[in-house]
Amino acid sequence: MLRRPTYPAILETRKEIEKHINELLDMDVIRMIGHNEIVEITTPVLITWHDGNFRLCGDFRALNKYTKADRYPIPRIPHALDKMEKARYITKMNCTKGSHQNGVKPNPMKLLIIICHMGRYEYIRMPFGIKNAPAHLQRMMDTIFQEEILEGWMVV
Repeated sequence: MLRRPTYPAILETRKEIEKHINELLDMDVIRMIGHNEIVEITTPVLITWHDGNFRLCGDFRALNKYTKADRYPIPRIPHALDKMEKARYITKMNCTKGSHQNGVKPNPMKLLIIICHMGRYEYIRMPFGIKNAPAHLQRMMDTIFQEEILEGWMVV
């Protein structure tokens, strides 16, 4: 069973969860679902980001335990820097909330549900906290920019 108990949230945390839930709804990353559906649920967790801001993740540890690891290679920073050593120009693209760039197929959606004081929400785009999300995003970037990478003028 993947169902996890909800964590108690103090008022400050509840306000931050509300802010993130509303943002995810506006971005079409999640949608509200009914309470009659029998689903596996988890609770949202706020992670403090390097800049002091928060990121909302689901506590998907139980799901991740049963997920077969995707061994798609993630580039190492020193390797990427070596490739840029003789570059004349360097620019940076930022995939805002990278995991959310990938859609989720209907069957897995039933496993990607969070519950909080605002209700139940189903992820329709890849959430943070899923074991294979980084590999999936890297594969997507490598596919989209395949030509540019092969020509040697882009490092992903």
